[in-house]
Amino acid sequence: MHEGLSYSLWLPEMAAEGGVVILHGAGSCKENHHDFARVVLGAGLAAIVFDQRGHGESDGPMDDRALGDVVAMAALVRTRMADHAANSRNSGNSGNSARSPAPIALRGSSMGGYLALVSASAANAAAVVAICPAGNEGLRRGLANGRFTFKADTPALDRFLAKHDVYAAAADLDVPVLLLHAEGDEQVPVEQSRELAGLLRSPRSRLIALPGGHHQSIQHDPELQAVSVQFIERALADGPDPPREDGGGPRRQFPAADRPGQQ
Repeated sequence: MHEGLSYSLWLPEMAAEGGVVILHGAGSCKENHHDFARVVLGAGLAAIVFDQRGHGESDGPMDDRALGDVVAMAALVRTRMADHAANSRNSGNSGNSARSPAPIALRGSSMGGYLALVSASAANAAAVVAICPAGNEGLRRGLANGRFTFKADTPALDRFLAKHDVYAAAADLDVPVLLLHAEGDEQVPVEQSRELAGLLRSPRSRLIALPGGHHQSIQHDPELQAVSVQFIERALADGPDPPREDGGGPRRQFPAADRPGQQ
């Protein structure tokens, strides 16, 4: 446990070149994403997967601490990677342990994809992978309608969702973002990811829209997990985008009435 959050940490034998914070969706838990953690580990990266509050074995209801919890997990995996790198040096193992702090990426699905996008700047993430990312207004509706099964402090979580708009977060991100979305998603329309893709500033960002499928068909697909890890590896290795004369692209604002139906 760390700050009331239950987590599992995955460290490669050699010093890690970077790490990934893995964020599950509403009603899920960390164990459901250990398959992706294993893929990350196999690529020589560290991974940390944790139960959001109100889920699994973490303390308390889900509330307005959600962003701070992602930041805390990012800081924790950075610390553990630094400790592991120091131990590797002391034991004579090779590996790039000079980076301090090591770069990290956020990877989330559905509600976790939303949290990855809105937390990336605060967590100082070098890349984001968001799978069928939910929108804050859709999450607010689900919360108000009692659709979610997890324990929540409804007023506090609703305030958090109202404050952290997914479109504004995407427009402010300067790091590479990979959006993966199934065109057959019955919960979050693919049009939402297409709108988000149009806001992204990094030229290395990508949207992959897959024909058919459903809301959960991408996150556990081995081929697409490999695509995600390759995207993260390259983003972490290449570092920040060089400054652009246009300031990195336009920051566009979308009134709520002009946005696709958020889920």
